[in-house]
Amino acid sequence: MKNYVRVKNFISRYLSPPRIFILSFLAVILTGALLLWLPFSAAKGPIRFVDALFTSTSAVCVTGLVVLDIGKDYSFAGQMVTMILIQIGGLGIITFSTVFFVLMGRSLSFKGREIVQSTFLHTPRRDFLVIAKAVILFTVITESAGALFLFTRFSQDFPFWNALFQSVYHSVSAFNNAGFSLFTGNLVGYQSDPIVNLAIMGLIVQGGIGFIVQYEIVSKLRGIQKKLSIHTRIALITTAILILSGAILFYVFEKNHILKGAPVLTQILASFFQSVTPRTAGFNTVDIGVLTNETILLMIVLMFIGASPGSTGGGIKTTSAALLGLLIWNRLKGNEDVNAFNRTIPREIIGRTIAIIFASGFSVAIVWSILLIAGGGRLAPVETRHFFVEYLFETVSAFGTVGLSMGITSKLNDLQKYAIVLMMFAGRVGPLTLAFSLLRGGGKKNLIYAEEGGMVG
Repeated sequence: MKNYVRVKNFISRYLSPPRIFILSFLAVILTGALLLWLPFSAAKGPIRFVDALFTSTSAVCVTGLVVLDIGKDYSFAGQMVTMILIQIGGLGIITFSTVFFVLMGRSLSFKGREIVQSTFLHTPRRDFLVIAKAVILFTVITESAGALFLFTRFSQDFPFWNALFQSVYHSVSAFNNAGFSLFTGNLVGYQSDPIVNLAIMGLIVQGGIGFIVQYEIVSKLRGIQKKLSIHTRIALITTAILILSGAILFYVFEKNHILKGAPVLTQILASFFQSVTPRTAGFNTVDIGVLTNETILLMIVLMFIGASPGSTGGGIKTTSAALLGLLIWNRLKGNEDVNAFNRTIPREIIGRTIAIIFASGFSVAIVWSILLIAGGGRLAPVETRHFFVEYLFETVSAFGTVGLSMGITSKLNDLQKYAIVLMMFAGRVGPLTLAFSLLRGGGKKNLIYAEEGGMVG
């Protein structure tokens, strides 16, 4: 009995919700790495553990960066492992565990409720278990529909069972914003195909918009909910603006380069696809390495922003970018508070937004610096200048759990691979969540001292 009490006290004291959330991801990543390291996962020769760990982290963190060719270097069993890791990583092991416990008639602890609510919801709700079940159901329906659409196209290029597996794999990868593809050139071969483009883009947007947003939209359409929350409205508007502006800018920057001479339909599809995919998806229908500098900058910005909160995507999130813009706009108008849709955003959320953006930028800078210092070797500086942009792109792609690359992922050395693994993990769980998990809970209360001003700006 005493040992039970000691264990319970230890868990209550040291295993806070953020730590449990992070430990669950670590456990899945290590398990996946071991499975991918075993001989049955390899299609050719033995797979090094660092490469298995990199692939497992990329799959669980739904990033899409790969150092090996998933379609050639991994066997069917290895490909199945990556698909399962993508699904678990996209929704989270805690979600699966929660729904499983509920279906088995088991009660959920207060800490379990707190973890699930922090995963999907912007404010605590009593019906969060209903939402958790709806998330699983919506995922199954959406991925099945996506696989069906893709199958109508892939069945023309592959035998039945191969086409079916390709369709399911790419549907799961797209909805979870992973960007893993079984094709060596990703989706470049389907650049002009409307079915593949529209299906993948639709899955990416639905997976990246946020599950609570999906739930509120369905509830409103069914008449259960009268109006959408501020969170949902901001997420929808910001997503629409980013997709439309990104597509227009991509076309403007590339119309005389990679899009030159292409049919109008291909130009439209490519522009919208490359606007949607940097939002943490990682699929591509063009060669990222030959894009113009302006387009690379555009994609870095889109990758850093990422998807919406409570989704399968990463980045600082659309709502954070929107709140930062609203903060600047309100300050310019002389308002101390941030107002939107006739509501005032709590200062606590604004403070957290600024902290998230700063922590994210700081994390990217550190990992980017490691890549620069660890790379290049003994080459002359002028011969390594291109690494400056390529490593920045790679780092932001890892942070935003995107998976796009300028073609240097497979050329990274072991130290750089471990740095990217850390960046992918931090990007998925969030820099602040990772930092808070390392701090001991139950610390001292905030102390307020006498104020003293200073010069800023």
